[in-house]
Amino acid sequence: MMRLNFQRHCYQLLRRKAMCGFFVLIFPLIFPCLFTAFTHASPSTFSEWNVPKPRHLRLLRSALQRERLTGEQSDLWAPLADQGWRPYLGSVNAPSLPQKSEGYLQVFLDGGLNQQRMGICDAVAVAKILNATLVIPHLEVNPVWQDSSSFMDIFDVDHFMNVLKDEIPIIKELPDEFSWSTREYYATAIRATRIKRAPVHASANWYLENVLPVLQSNGIAAISPFSHRLSFDNLPSEIQQLRCKVNFKALVFVPHIRALGDALVHRLRYPPGQSRASSTDYLRETTNQNGKQNPQKFVVLHLRFDKDMAAHSACDFGGGKAEKLALAKYRQTIWQGRVLNSQFTDKELRSQGRCPLTPEEVGLLLAALGFDNNTRLYLASHKVYGGEARISTLRKLFPLMEDKKSLASSAERVHIKGKASLLAAVDYYVGMHSDIFVSASPGNMHNALVGHRTFENMKTIRPNMVLLGQLFLNKNISWSQFRQAMVEGHQNRQGQLRLRKPKQSIYTYPAPDCMCHA
Repeated sequence: MMRLNFQRHCYQLLRRKAMCGFFVLIFPLIFPCLFTAFTHASPSTFSEWNVPKPRHLRLLRSALQRERLTGEQSDLWAPLADQGWRPYLGSVNAPSLPQKSEGYLQVFLDGGLNQQRMGICDAVAVAKILNATLVIPHLEVNPVWQDSSSFMDIFDVDHFMNVLKDEIPIIKELPDEFSWSTREYYATAIRATRIKRAPVHASANWYLENVLPVLQSNGIAAISPFSHRLSFDNLPSEIQQLRCKVNFKALVFVPHIRALGDALVHRLRYPPGQSRASSTDYLRETTNQNGKQNPQKFVVLHLRFDKDMAAHSACDFGGGKAEKLALAKYRQTIWQGRVLNSQFTDKELRSQGRCPLTPEEVGLLLAALGFDNNTRLYLASHKVYGGEARISTLRKLFPLMEDKKSLASSAERVHIKGKASLLAAVDYYVGMHSDIFVSASPGNMHNALVGHRTFENMKTIRPNMVLLGQLFLNKNISWSQFRQAMVEGHQNRQGQLRLRKPKQSIYTYPAPDCMCHA
């Protein structure tokens, strides 16, 4: 009898344990709201880094308590003064096309949107040098973002061809007799019509000596790779001006990109009272207002802080040992140890201005320059390493911060969702319509917008990376000292025109090649 009672007791005990285990398993399914913070977190939150605490807490506390200074604000938002330079893209008389083309020129462009943009400009210039017919450039699939968008998905091809119709002949597709000349054709074997070893920043003579004979012999030449394959120096002025004409006049985005960009700009200028991006009628609601409120000013912040940049910099961003190990492993996998910065300590890198600014740091910069917590800030970025946890400090400093997702409904974003080039195109468009543009770190987006805004004489703040790196290393600096250093260190970094020096990009420094002093 005692044995039977003991067995019954064990059975009941096991049953209770099983029931408890089953309840633990299904509890998150019954009450998912209790586990939202965990289910929505990025996997990297637990595997790569600990949620970083503010690294400049003393400055941050002061910045959060900053007061609004009216006089300073008016100076900050004042348009860039006339610097006496005007866009100049050559003679007003239309050039005449040569009677006979030497053949068809194909180029294959890698990189992101802005690297490809510069490659398109160079392709037009090379076609002009060779007296060739340009085939609309082929955009390679980006290995990082996996975006297969074509030229015609991003740029208005008819506008492009119309603006350049008197410069070079352009066709959308090869005629049937050359239809064999495809990306796949050149990927399978060595081909006589492919130019594979074009040097970086090649001269015009190099193309005349090495590509023109191929064109004349075969009627076609395909250059791959082509990024950064034309020199910025020792070229005729008409070629330089043609490059700028392509960049600043011929390359406009497709209508749906411009329409979405215009809607975002309108919502930043005229923020709605109750409507939010979740409304399917949000576009109509916010673009049909008839000027009932004064337009507000806004800043576009290009925050480039993706995993690639963080890893390649070899800097410490406060994510702890797990983050350091994860970035070191990623760095080794992608670049196999060929990262120069790895030889230096974090302190050495920061003192030389070689560490990208974190969201916290760029927020402190903007606050020190005088932007208060009523500033409308548009965040232009694809993916921020660390997600919202990294951005949270910046959002505390600028609670009116917006981005594509907060301003536009999912229905409006359907054509650009998951397409890095189209997302970047929207950010570029909004950046060209902002009162002020700031880029947290150098890169192709920074270079492209700095050059374009210089061409249009628009205010652009270029962070003094060396000064910022050195000041952030000083853990005893007061807010007033930091603020004074920021204001003084950026007086001449707000869009003042800088003349291009040898080897510098014409797309970043359009003067004096594409601008004249009035």
